[in-house]
Amino acid sequence: MMNIPNMVRKAGRASLLLIFGAALAGCNAPSATQDATPPLAGAKIGGPFSLTDQDGKPVRDSDFAGRYRIVYFGYSYCPDICPVDVQKLMRGLAAFEKADPARGAKVQPMFITVDPARDTPAVLKAFVSRYHPRLIGLTGTPEQIAAVAKEYVVSFHKVEGSAPDRYLMAHTQLAFLMDPAGKPLALLPLDDPSTDVDEGAPDKVAADLGKWVK
Repeated sequence: MMNIPNMVRKAGRASLLLIFGAALAGCNAPSATQDATPPLAGAKIGGPFSLTDQDGKPVRDSDFAGRYRIVYFGYSYCPDICPVDVQKLMRGLAAFEKADPARGAKVQPMFITVDPARDTPAVLKAFVSRYHPRLIGLTGTPEQIAAVAKEYVVSFHKVEGSAPDRYLMAHTQLAFLMDPAGKPLALLPLDDPSTDVDEGAPDKVAADLGKWVK
């Protein structure tokens, strides 16, 4: 039987299919070259935000102008999905950096929490430090998180647990690759926990970064 975290994550995937439709089909298309049109080109995804990083410093989207960005929404208390996704994404980025240091340095990874009540800067600092030295953890007020999630067409909601502090967060499982102007390029591959195939293996992440980062 599928556990609750997987069930709520699958619900997020279902809503994602309704929202992105053609864009997701593009992500599953045959291998592209850097001259090809990115799968999410022209999509209304992303926008201005004002959040707080893991050091308690204010961060704006404009701080990353001129850099590619990996943007993943999740939460540090996730029992079995977000940590695995982030690990594979960052291992893929590390492999890309090793193969092409110049292009790898152009990519800024960031983790945006959908659980600001528990994911304080201190909690995020401990979380992101496990995965990559340049991974930024971002939190904010509930209103700020709701606003940035809306910009990225990400939905989330609380799922009550066995105790008030043991709740889960159901949310869409996405990793966006944004261009240096903050426009969407593609969805990086993530593993679907309901299948046996590892769709989000680090080598696949590195290959996709190689397609779109110039």
